[in-house]
Amino acid sequence: MKTTIDLPDDLLIEVKKRAAERRTTIRALVECGLRRELNQEKPSPAARPAIRWVTVKGGLPRGMDVRDRARMMDRLTHDRS
Repeated sequence: MKTTIDLPDDLLIEVKKRAAERRTTIRALVECGLRRELNQEKPSPAARPAIRWVTVKGGLPRGMDVRDRARMMDRLTHDRS
């Protein structure tokens, strides 16, 4: 089956070099890489850290906007000083 993939130029250059070094085709390298990726063991659910949500009463301080990371960092570092 044929398909088209869009690769960054630098990656394609490296793939072409590797294919030439190994005297093989880009297709063979892509196929090998995909098979290797698909055959890797999947991490068990226990191996992944669970997200633990922590909630407290009180809410955000006045003027705190969770969408403004820079201001939040300023506020957090200023409050520690």
